[in-house]
Amino acid sequence: MTPPEGGGVKRVGFVGLGVMGGRIAKRLIDADYEVVGTNRTRERADWLIPLGLRWAGTPREVALATEVVFTMVTDSNAARAVVEGSDGILAGLSPGKILVDMSSISPAVSRRLAERVAAAGAQMLDAPVSGSISTLEEGRLSIMVGGDEAIFHDVEPLLRAIGPTVTYVGGNGLAVTMKAATNLSLAVQMLAFSEGVLLAERSGIPRETAVRVLLNSVIASPMVKYRGPFVLEQPDEAWFDVDMMQKDLLTALEMGRDTNVPLPTTAVTNELLTAARAMGLRRKDFSVLFEVLRRMSGGDQVEVPPEPDP
Repeated sequence: MTPPEGGGVKRVGFVGLGVMGGRIAKRLIDADYEVVGTNRTRERADWLIPLGLRWAGTPREVALATEVVFTMVTDSNAARAVVEGSDGILAGLSPGKILVDMSSISPAVSRRLAERVAAAGAQMLDAPVSGSISTLEEGRLSIMVGGDEAIFHDVEPLLRAIGPTVTYVGGNGLAVTMKAATNLSLAVQMLAFSEGVLLAERSGIPRETAVRVLLNSVIASPMVKYRGPFVLEQPDEAWFDVDMMQKDLLTALEMGRDTNVPLPTTAVTNELLTAARAMGLRRKDFSVLFEVLRRMSGGDQVEVPPEPDP
């Protein structure tokens, strides 16, 4: 399933053209695939139409018009909403078609949807991504894939048009399991980074200086490098908001209970995300954890410890 030679276009579908989904669809368009897509709110996807997106009114229309349909929506309920029902993707699937769900959803829900897709004679892969808008636009996105391995190889060229690192991890539901295992570390890292910045600031070091030092230190993971500056200024549009991150942490905590794996730092970080929601910050990028700590420690009151007596 490689892009056709001679200027031809391979047609694929995309349901869920939000912050990440829209940019992934653009990469497919840029790779000379014809993309048929839809989104719950059309205005968020209008920018793609002049670039070549063919708009469809419903997920069912997308599935009817294409052989491979991608989805990227916010949570398990949204995934069920676009797949099921008279206007859902299932209603437009037929034998031989493939659904590739890139959403971060519950592994149990993902497996149930895969069973329903299989009952229609089609196939489903779960293929969530690891990365951000910046890593996507720089061509460095990582994709993990669960489902039938032969079907994975069928769509692998499409996935590599989206990101260069594509890893098959096992059967249906295991990729979204891996996604939860990945995202818990993102949130925990962001909390630890925020603690370090705030501690330095309250000790008298300018926040900008603390951020610069940490971003050039051994603790600067790729995620910290691109998200760390958000403690200085939040992005205009959240890359991955508090609600979405907490959804993934709750999934991880449930998995931890099921597998008897203690997740203490995940549990603490989850509580700070609950505090963010209580402060009215649920739609902010989850890097707002710094602001939560700042408010919990007294807001704008900066107290510099006195110098010790000689």
